[in-house]
Amino acid sequence: MTADPPLSIKFSARTDGVRVDLAGTSSFDNTVAYWLAIVDHIQAKPPKSLLLVDRLRGEPLSADQWKQLVESLRNLGLERVRIAHVKPDGLEQIEYCQLYALEAGFSARVFEDEAQADLWLRHAAF
Repeated sequence: MTADPPLSIKFSARTDGVRVDLAGTSSFDNTVAYWLAIVDHIQAKPPKSLLLVDRLRGEPLSADQWKQLVESLRNLGLERVRIAHVKPDGLEQIEYCQLYALEAGFSARVFEDEAQADLWLRHAAF
């Protein structure tokens, strides 16, 4: 049995929301793990917004993996949260995540620039 690649998840409060900083190795298992950790974190008191700064390194998830992930997150409370997913080192294939999330009823966008993500979270209509 091989161990999952390393993953670091840090939560911090922000006005009307939560910030999540990710570091470590990109893998499907790590992506599922951090989204489930986010769901657990927001269950008791869902925030209005979530700023996810993703600095994972490695192979990006495929379109099929993003679709599978988004489908598994339906009806877990993320539909009530405005989500900005920031990939400062390049979007890779994360655009698929945004497309599938929108189809599933999530209010989500992906960004390369954290300042743009923050502006969208604060000023776009919900």
